[in-house]
Amino acid sequence: MSLYAYSGPVRDALLSWKLGNQEAGLAWLAQAAAPRLRELFQPGDLLLPVPMPLSRMRKSAMHHAAELCRCIAATTGADWDWRLLRRQGDQPRQSVLSGRERQRNLRGAFALDQRLIDPSAIKGRLWVVDDIHTTGATLRFAARALKPLGRDVHAFAMARAVERG
Repeated sequence: MSLYAYSGPVRDALLSWKLGNQEAGLAWLAQAAAPRLRELFQPGDLLLPVPMPLSRMRKSAMHHAAELCRCIAATTGADWDWRLLRRQGDQPRQSVLSGRERQRNLRGAFALDQRLIDPSAIKGRLWVVDDIHTTGATLRFAARALKPLGRDVHAFAMARAVERG
């Protein structure tokens, strides 16, 4: 599930947020989508951001998917936790890879830290959250890591890449 097409002003807003640390872009998109976000996410839902490699988080000083979860939670009353889903290894950036390479790049890249969660404590739906959906590889492999919880996992991205014609 995504709310926006990753093009035009939406693309500009997300890039200014991701590359320029300008939170106004994310705030604008979240404010415009607030009614739809409240339809999708309920209090008690648990949002888990797709983890990014520690080296990139240090470089950018921001965990984009976690910031998106924080924003959605503030709007909807859902819960979120950045610690449960972990990144293993330091894979190349997905944005520089082809679709097939993206699939191979993320095999085994995510793991659930089961020490930090009691599955019975999850009251609502379980969501994996990312900023941009391109091929779906990131969300798919992150969701697979949550299988031990024995719950359906939903996927959400703020925007979805559009095919170039």
